[in-house]
Amino acid sequence: MNNDDVLSIILGGGQGSRLYPLTAERSKPAVSIAGKYRLVDIPISNCINSNIKRMYVLTQFNSASLNKHIKNTYHFSFFSKAFVDVLAAEQTMQSDKWFQGTADAVRQSMHHFLQNDFEYALILSGDQLYNMDFKDMIAKHKESNAEISIATYPVNKKEATGFGILKTNNENEITSFIEKPSADLLGDWTSEVSDDMKGEGRNYLASMGIYIFNRDLLVKLMENPDTIDFGGEIIPQSINNHKTVSYQYEGYWTDIGTIESFFEANLGLTDDVPKFNLYDENRVYTRARILPTSKISGTMINKSVISDGCIIKAAKIERCVIGIRSKIGKESTVLNTYMMGNDYYESKEKVQANKIDNLLGIGDRCHIDNCIIDINCRIGDDVRINGGKHLKDTETDSYLIKDGIVVIKKGATIPKGTVI
Repeated sequence: MNNDDVLSIILGGGQGSRLYPLTAERSKPAVSIAGKYRLVDIPISNCINSNIKRMYVLTQFNSASLNKHIKNTYHFSFFSKAFVDVLAAEQTMQSDKWFQGTADAVRQSMHHFLQNDFEYALILSGDQLYNMDFKDMIAKHKESNAEISIATYPVNKKEATGFGILKTNNENEITSFIEKPSADLLGDWTSEVSDDMKGEGRNYLASMGIYIFNRDLLVKLMENPDTIDFGGEIIPQSINNHKTVSYQYEGYWTDIGTIESFFEANLGLTDDVPKFNLYDENRVYTRARILPTSKISGTMINKSVISDGCIIKAAKIERCVIGIRSKIGKESTVLNTYMMGNDYYESKEKVQANKIDNLLGIGDRCHIDNCIIDINCRIGDDVRINGGKHLKDTETDSYLIKDGIVVIKKGATIPKGTVI
């Protein structure tokens, strides 16, 4: 199916404060996942796999890293109309403000979108993990003569309070919408879902933050400067005036909004049959690096993912995701950890010349458990990090503890012998 009439708009999100400190120096879509990818690779790859080749990524916080990644990754033929462009918030004659919300971000960038010929705008989030064929959603949008389509995900009663919940009729048309309802309001908000979903108690349709708008309607809706958010304003105000339909999705999908959800999504990739499958025909694309194979000596590895270019001499690695160029020293044990890796290798000469005590990576005889290690960190010999619910939330210059997960900040040094 040819989707030349579709333009994709990927929303990079706000400051990403719930993912701090991973978002201290980078925008949320630029955060590393699965050892070798960035979050933004997920919606971009879903678009490429769905034959949607024109994409804008909207961001306003710490966008340099995201710009660099996209520039180095997504190259298309000179003879193709395909592109992935980053649009950061900018001052114009019409607006001198930063993006105030999802709809305001689209409104402020509209003059860029309208330079392209398109009939449908596919609006996506930049911080979700899922594998979705947009071709089917677009086809059903056209078949139903809808003006707006919203991708929906069946959730249970407990989960429903954290989402925008939709109610549909027998024609899949959305008749009502409520944003993050309290549990006592949910009684009348069940919708028709598949038997499998009913069996799991997932009777409520949550908005996934994935929308298709007809071009002319989107232009019209963006004329009102007072509406700044899709979920809170545009959608509730549109369902009674414009044909809005639900597209039910029942595959794996998670909204990576917190340190805990980010941690679990990454470690979930180590399962025997991961819910998010990197090993099927719908590939996830990322920057093509020329890295050597990983070298592993005397290590017992179980249920772990090891990226390219690593040098590992650990005693044991279990339920871990190990990122590119990672180094782990001898007799070390690493459990339930996402180690993002390094941007570069260090030579012995440079280390000696700069009198660096702690090398990039994890040193010898360390014990690391329940941890996220950001890129370019130095963890000295004999360090013990034992994350878990027994730890109180706290922050220092070099690490943060949140929900029992110890997050080592980007570029931090943990001196030898440290115990956390």
